[in-house]
Amino acid sequence: MGTPTATIPAWLAKKHPDILSEFENGCKRTFGGRHIYCFNSEHMYEYSEKIIREMVSHYKGEKAIVAWQTDNEVGHEGSDVCYCDKCKKKFQSFLNEKYNRDIDKLNETYGTAFWSQEYNGFDEIPLPTQTITTHNPALRLDWERFLNKSIVDFMAFQSRLIKECDPDAKVMHDFPGGGLDKHVDYSKVAKIVDKAAYNNYPVWGGQKEPIPPHEIAFGLDYIRGLKGENFWITEAIMGAQGHDVTGFLPRPNQAKMWSYQAMAHGCDSLLYFRYRGATKGAEQFCYGILDADNIKGRKFREVQSFFSDISKYSAAFESPVDNKVAIVYDYDSLASFRIQRQSFLLDVQTEMKRYYKPFFNVNVGVDIIPEDRDFSGYSIVILPHMIITKPEMENKVKEFVSRGGSLILTYRCDVKDPDNNIPFGKRVPVNYHELAGLYVTETESLQEPDAFPVIGVGEFEGEKGVGGIFRDMIEPDGAETLFRYGDEFYGSFAAVTRNKVGDGTVYYIGCGLDDSLLDTLIQTVMKEQGISVYPTPDGVEKVRRGDIVMYINHNAEEKKVENITLAPFECKIIK
Repeated sequence: MGTPTATIPAWLAKKHPDILSEFENGCKRTFGGRHIYCFNSEHMYEYSEKIIREMVSHYKGEKAIVAWQTDNEVGHEGSDVCYCDKCKKKFQSFLNEKYNRDIDKLNETYGTAFWSQEYNGFDEIPLPTQTITTHNPALRLDWERFLNKSIVDFMAFQSRLIKECDPDAKVMHDFPGGGLDKHVDYSKVAKIVDKAAYNNYPVWGGQKEPIPPHEIAFGLDYIRGLKGENFWITEAIMGAQGHDVTGFLPRPNQAKMWSYQAMAHGCDSLLYFRYRGATKGAEQFCYGILDADNIKGRKFREVQSFFSDISKYSAAFESPVDNKVAIVYDYDSLASFRIQRQSFLLDVQTEMKRYYKPFFNVNVGVDIIPEDRDFSGYSIVILPHMIITKPEMENKVKEFVSRGGSLILTYRCDVKDPDNNIPFGKRVPVNYHELAGLYVTETESLQEPDAFPVIGVGEFEGEKGVGGIFRDMIEPDGAETLFRYGDEFYGSFAAVTRNKVGDGTVYYIGCGLDDSLLDTLIQTVMKEQGISVYPTPDGVEKVRRGDIVMYINHNAEEKKVENITLAPFECKIIK
């Protein structure tokens, strides 16, 4: 049962027009869509409390309600940003409190002497709306943090209210895809609910074809990582999807196969969106198990057979997922790249998926986790483009390495301080110099993925490939060079290094390596840690859950693996 706050009624928008959020150009969002409210509206809080209290009190004790869902896909579709006057005043108050009512402290932190931006009071601070060139990077990071706090506070308010009205209620939230691109840290929202859920759309309106299997898996592992435990899927697709533009129709058994994949990656309860297609409203072309003709056809039979099969293995799917590899993200660092992308080709989420793929290809499980999580149970930890320095996390990382872990750092790690400024008098990587055994002498941004040759050294002699996107000119200071640049000017600099620290090892990737070289490097790290790999034909997953093994064929043709024949888009479960 969902709280209805994602879609406010017309009378409320008419009675209190200030409840509507605003675009960057100052235009209010028009009533008629969804997610159109401002997270800092007092009226939104007031009326949300009224309706939530009434609903939860009315249905308290109702056994048919398994959980209460707060709002819906919070922050989705651009609703995570509002530029109204309420947000401006709240942002100024947020800064006032953060800097202890000391405007000089803010000026010093931001470096507002540059471009004559000194503020005399917090009421002079603007929202970072469109201007000529760009706003101060430190201001913009504080704006990102404010947006995050606004949404997390609203979700916490709902969760507390539900628990107050019914202490026995379970509270969950259904997260959309693309969480790493949002102006809200979904891992912080997940902390205030009992269960994380996911709306899994491998294909959407206008897409020519579904996203690749490893990207679907990445999204599932990211959701599991929000709380570090199994999750629900509240929206699995069965038919074609789209609001105004209808999308690709999953081929026979393909959507069913995606449901099996979800269970393989930590889902322990699944619902389809939707049972029956709508005849009216904006989602008429979000087809369901049944279409508007109400006839039980192929899709109905696929769902029926899926639930009939999957229910036999409920104990296995309730077991926790235990992986030895983690890819770590940090909200502040992701925000820093939204603020200053540095290379047109550098998209951190895309790069994270590239580091994920070599493990996926050999069926090695990976957790996608926030930086505040415990690393001690992992053998390999990857920190992709973690540009903001955080002493607490860095200490945790150093302890992880000293105990025998393998750490992979990438270019643009530990470049900026927590205020999104570049520290004076410190060489990059700022706090990882001794750990990585190197300095970054110079850097450059490239606007192509294959801008220069990369050549293997030592044990990698004979390995050749290309790199691009961005690169660090690495000066080893104790680290061993594994690959160097092959172009004339930068040929003396290392591209990839390895440094032994205590019982552990630190790898530093100084550029956007091509897939082949990245795969070679990741295989080396897995071998170093004694991680077993399970190669399968391209597009075939092998996943162990509890006492079962799942073989999942993402291909449109038959595949054979370990004497098992898989039909197109088939999943077979072996006890």
